[in-house]
Amino acid sequence: MKADVTTLDAKKAGTIELSDDVFGLEPRADLLHRMVRYQLAARRRGTVAVKDRSEIVGTTAKMFRQKGTGRARHGNAKPTIFRGGGKAFGPKPRSHDIELPKKVRALALRHALSSKAKTDALVVIDSCEMKDPKTKALKARFDKLGVSSALVVDGAEVQDGFARAARNIPHIDVLPVQGINVYDILRHDTLVLTKAALEALEARFK
Repeated sequence: MKADVTTLDAKKAGTIELSDDVFGLEPRADLLHRMVRYQLAARRRGTVAVKDRSEIVGTTAKMFRQKGTGRARHGNAKPTIFRGGGKAFGPKPRSHDIELPKKVRALALRHALSSKAKTDALVVIDSCEMKDPKTKALKARFDKLGVSSALVVDGAEVQDGFARAARNIPHIDVLPVQGINVYDILRHDTLVLTKAALEALEARFK
């Protein structure tokens, strides 16, 4: 399949051939859902923790005599039934990671790319370079392209000035091609790829 290539100034810069193996698949919601769950689970820190009765700091002296009070027998004030006592079966630090085969992750990325191509939400530009990288100027260029919420993916390295100019624009994220991921693709309305990013992606999936 073919796609038009434009410049940042919204001027036509030719056409490019897109690989059907990467951009021509019929998107599968189940694969995308599994991949998003995998990514969001990996982001969870899993550091929540509560103290059980063995970790409570306090006296271990017997609260009252064993017999004759009419109350239940207790050794100290640390059990879970008392205020200030431990928590029974509370959360402990753990990993929330879930397993997903590498081939499934790669396939999910191809389906995410195909979903943008299928819905005409894919924009190909020649490069992400600006001689005078200013946020106001870059926003005006995105307005010309009709882009308000986009993930911009460049080659192996993103021009530092371009990245700094883009970081103050709401709903615009910039990544090098090695950082491209399903969650960021799906949460933006538009995917903007440079020619360098396209070449790297197609080489990655050969």
